[in-house]
Amino acid sequence: MSERTSQIAKDPRELVSSEVFDLLVADIMRYNHVTRHYAERLMGQALVFLKAHADLIKQAGNDPDAWIRIVPSVPVDEGWHAFLKRTKPYFEFGMEHAGSYLHHVPVMDDDIRSGAALARTVPILEATGYQVDMEFWEAGAGAGCCPPECSTIGD
Repeated sequence: MSERTSQIAKDPRELVSSEVFDLLVADIMRYNHVTRHYAERLMGQALVFLKAHADLIKQAGNDPDAWIRIVPSVPVDEGWHAFLKRTKPYFEFGMEHAGSYLHHVPVMDDDIRSGAALARTVPILEATGYQVDMEFWEAGAGAGCCPPECSTIGD
């Protein structure tokens, strides 16, 4: 967690109902064979990322020049995938926070490989006002989704 947000940051669990959060945590534990504590932290960071992503979509509107690209770290992407599998609450989250469906289009490009995209992401996460757990966002956590299967869309 960042020094500047640790005392005032909101709990990302607030972004979904407790029932949905518990369901997603159980899914992460089952799919990734991790502890409940780790799964809760991971899902919290996935929710912070998706909130930031949704905020950026709302801010950009229909102006492609206003779009700012952020990326999940490798572990946080696992949380995004878990949420995607729960289509109804995932759709509802996107509609509530972005006014639209939050598409997941995995890509790998120089912006991600260089670490620039991940470095740009952290301050945007912090701007949401939700707790940022830096263990999930440090450079060693990686960024992006699924090479070599990634799309070249956006390259």
